[in-house]
Amino acid sequence: MGIEELKTELHGLTTIDKLKYLADKYADKIIFSTSFGWEDQAITHLIFANNIPIKVFTLETGRLFPETYYVWNRTLEVYNKPIHAYYPKNELLQDMVNTKGPNSFYESVENRKECCYIRKIEPLKRALKGNEIWVTGIRAEQSTNREDMHDLEWDEGNQLIKFHPIFDWTLDDVKVYIKDNNIVYNTLHDKGFPSIGCAPCTRAVQQGEDFRAGRWWWEDQSKKECGLHATEVEVKG
Repeated sequence: MGIEELKTELHGLTTIDKLKYLADKYADKIIFSTSFGWEDQAITHLIFANNIPIKVFTLETGRLFPETYYVWNRTLEVYNKPIHAYYPKNELLQDMVNTKGPNSFYESVENRKECCYIRKIEPLKRALKGNEIWVTGIRAEQSTNREDMHDLEWDEGNQLIKFHPIFDWTLDDVKVYIKDNNIVYNTLHDKGFPSIGCAPCTRAVQQGEDFRAGRWWWEDQSKKECGLHATEVEVKG
């Protein structure tokens, strides 16, 4: 089924019904990636609380915040459903760290992209392999780089369809949903972290700063995507 035809099928459905429809139509071929942020916790609740058969996974980069591990563990306790972890390939990680040290990503954009590739992009490709739908927590207002995106789109690099179920939600919409449903969330959000990734590469943002200013703050603003949702295939630096 093409993107336009699928859009027609989903038109007018609620967020939950869209997820159920896709889970039924693409049984065992649909997967959701979570990094345990606000948006992803909301979608995890939609999936788990409604027993929608969508596999949930996360990228265990080895450099996550303690608060993220807490949310991960509490989510397992609350829903009693699996969250599958994908780790970097040991040989690639060892070679990078042995050659350049543990914090080489601060030294250049190329080094940072190499680290993102090893810790995130390569494991992501393994997680997505064999699937036809990738569900994400992307929202339109998160970044200027995402203004031209849609809630349903073709991912050329990974050769599958991406579905962003809360694409049109505002941040306030997400917060209200989390509060109303008593969903566990990362307390770093309360400390000025709108976006939470690896600990060495994420900081709180100041009032008035861009949403993603806390990611890779030492780099030029235009280079803030790690490659997970780039429009072109990201290659190892």
